[in-house]
Amino acid sequence: MLQLLVLLLIAGVCGALGQAIGGYTHGGCLVSIALGFIGALLGSWIAGQLHLPELLVIPVVGMHFPVIWSIIGAALFVALINLITRRRA
Repeated sequence: MLQLLVLLLIAGVCGALGQAIGGYTHGGCLVSIALGFIGALLGSWIAGQLHLPELLVIPVVGMHFPVIWSIIGAALFVALINLITRRRA
């Protein structure tokens, strides 16, 4: 149970940093956690496609959480969402 809470905390911090970089201001803790996990998936996939190394990996619950790629992936995902949902004046 404690490891799951640590994983959620790490994902939340990464998602919040991704939101700050991407310029997304809406949502709360759950949105940050979701963005952290989505960012980890997206960032790891991009890093794998470009053959880049994993940077700052934290082992939690028998798996590795890529912190840097999670932040980068969350920021890219937020930027994409902002481009799609931007209101035209």
